[in-house]
Amino acid sequence: MKKALKILLLLVFVVSLSACAKNNTQETTETKKEETAMEDTNKVEIKKEEKKEENFAERKGTLTTNVDLSKYDKGKSVKLWLPIPQDSEYQKISNIKVDLDEAHAKQQQTTDELGNKMLYVEWDNEATDRKVSLAFDAERKEIKRGELTEKEDPAKKEELKEFLQPHSMMPVDCRVKELADEITEGKTTDLDKVRAIYDWTIANMNRDESVKGCGTGEVEKLLDMPQGKCTDIHSVFVALCRASGVPAREIFGVRMSKKASDDETKGQHCWSEFYLQGHGWVKADPGDVLKAVLKQKLDKSDEKTKELADYYWGGMDSLRVALTTGRDLILEPKQDDKPLNNFGYPYAEVEGKALDYYNPADFEYNIKFEEAK
Repeated sequence: MKKALKILLLLVFVVSLSACAKNNTQETTETKKEETAMEDTNKVEIKKEEKKEENFAERKGTLTTNVDLSKYDKGKSVKLWLPIPQDSEYQKISNIKVDLDEAHAKQQQTTDELGNKMLYVEWDNEATDRKVSLAFDAERKEIKRGELTEKEDPAKKEELKEFLQPHSMMPVDCRVKELADEITEGKTTDLDKVRAIYDWTIANMNRDESVKGCGTGEVEKLLDMPQGKCTDIHSVFVALCRASGVPAREIFGVRMSKKASDDETKGQHCWSEFYLQGHGWVKADPGDVLKAVLKQKLDKSDEKTKELADYYWGGMDSLRVALTTGRDLILEPKQDDKPLNNFGYPYAEVEGKALDYYNPADFEYNIKFEEAK
């Protein structure tokens, strides 16, 4: 009897072991299936992301700026200037449309001395409705850096001497010149000088999200505290280029979102171009490199940072529209207030005094983006 009981217990134990083994095998199989499924899903997502990025080799959409200055009392002098983008090698602008009540307003499209195009609107003393909408379709191509070759062209450099000059926020002598000479020491070509300045800018400046708007680009202060937003970063870059004898300029524009529809009221951006003799204007955007460093929590020595620095040296994404260039601007017709630091935002005056374009809610304006269907 005892022997039979032992045999029965042994059989129960063996059956239990077998069941456990079977369960473990099933669990392992299920786990592998889940892992495989996750891997497949990740591959699909990566492919989708790659496809999505490929789509941005060209970006098309409509940007609409809506302004409402109706809150100012009847009888006040109210004037408005809005930047209008123009065609270039990488940018096509079409279907420019203006919508406003012309019963008490006059409008015209004008061009300033630097070639910046703009919409000018002025209301008479009877106006109470001061709403304006400016829309345009934009197509922008990604810029991929080709071979950068330099060939001396003194005549062209003389022609571009305006892009070597200082302005009120951007001295190119004294300490700026001293720093430029230090950065470019031993460099004999314009290309090598600018690359040294580009690398120095990324290594020594930082993006500061607390700065209002895109920053003012006051170079002297930025040398003491090298942090700010895109206008600050590019003002230093351009000042150092000019101090080194290389023509350079800032381009002011607005983003085109990756989303199908988005608010770009605070989507202004600034980038740089320098002139390479025998080649032409070359793009550079250390500002977007430093933005990625901050937003993506990168170290400046990370491989991703180096890749971005290489990409934005002569290359540029399609998610932007160039609007204007220049500093200390006199608009057309001439504004009553002081020269404009830059024209990347709507600009308006009430009774001859400029409104704060860094404060769109109070100004009051918004910028909307709609992807082309």
